Amino acid sequence: MISEKIKVNLNRSSWIRAMFEEGAKLRKIAGDDNVYDFSLGNPDLEPPQQVKDALKKAVLSDTPKMHGYMSNAGYPEVRAAVAAKLSETTGVSLSAEHIVMECGAGGAMNVVLKTLLNQNEEVIVLAPYFAEYLFYIDNHGGVPVIVQTDHETFQPDSEKIYDAITPKTKAIIINTPNNPTGVIYSRSSLEKIAGVIEKRQKEFGTEICVISDEPYDKIVYDGAEVTPVFDVFKNAIIVNSFSKSLSLPGERIGFIAVNPKIDNVSTLMDGLIFSTRTLGFVNAPALFQRILPESLDAKVDTEAYKKRRDMLYDIITQAGFECLKPQGAFYLFPKSPIEDDVAFCKAAVKHNLVIVPGTGFGCKGFFRLAYCVDEKTIVNSRKAFEALAAEYR
Repeated sequence: MISEKIKVNLNRSSWIRAMFEEGAKLRKIAGDDNVYDFSLGNPDLEPPQQVKDALKKAVLSDTPKMHGYMSNAGYPEVRAAVAAKLSETTGVSLSAEHIVMECGAGGAMNVVLKTLLNQNEEVIVLAPYFAEYLFYIDNHGGVPVIVQTDHETFQPDSEKIYDAITPKTKAIIINTPNNPTGVIYSRSSLEKIAGVIEKRQKEFGTEICVISDEPYDKIVYDGAEVTPVFDVFKNAIIVNSFSKSLSLPGERIGFIAVNPKIDNVSTLMDGLIFSTRTLGFVNAPALFQRILPESLDAKVDTEAYKKRRDMLYDIITQAGFECLKPQGAFYLFPKSPIEDDVAFCKAAVKHNLVIVPGTGFGCKGFFRLAYCVDEKTIVNSRKAFEALAAEYR
């Protein structure tokens, strides 16, 4: 009944979900308190009070046609509020005309790729990467081209990116702070990428778009800063959501922001709005658009995530695992003690540890830990990590 393409993709589907299902099986056998599940990046903090207050106000509002259709791009006042906030943080003057409200960052990414890609055009993806990028690209006839980052720092390698760019290259996806490493790409790294893109564009007479996936841009620690992409790349599009910054992953609310410096920007905006409608999203959820103007200055308690990062980092490094301490997101990406990270993650299950192999993120020899979990889970996992590490000494 289903297509051959979907059959193939089902077999290549997410290691994150596979390990999450493994965790569910373990909990039925061992009980919740005896399973240490670090598989899923599902924010567990409650939304900020500002968000709750705005939601109550919106739900109780008597505004006519509160739940009706609006422009496919979203409510003008919401787009204007998002544009004003981005103008503050990026230093680039944006208006409502540069914003399209979307169904989360995943919906936004599909809309952007649908709008940009011709059949068989290439999209560079930096590994390790969020696994769904490959499916999103495939959805719209594109071809992913995987480029490994430096595996010591996880910073992009501009020379490798230069070599990967061809006349068919249409876009490059960057994700900083990064899932799964938590690494923030430095301004220097981004400027080097901009340099090689500019050089290749001149060589090939093409235009290459930088798609910046930024759902973790507010989840940063230790005074770290995320470089605004509009400050570095002319042909830049931001996709973002409030899933992590406001702890609203189930509400599917996000946006696309386009650098106003892009040539023929109005045509690009028309394409994004058209794709939003024809992909079936139609528009972003009305109710959660309504809460945003009063919630854009809010964010979750990043100190809670920082505390968990430090706790889990100490546990795994004291157990003997090598790991770069991240400055953002809520993931650790330690080295696997053996090259076969899939076998290692399966071995971890024997200790009731649910972790995700780096292979699922295009980066063999590592594993991902999502620390957006209860502190008790982290504390109680110490002996399990010690026992797992002991198997490989």
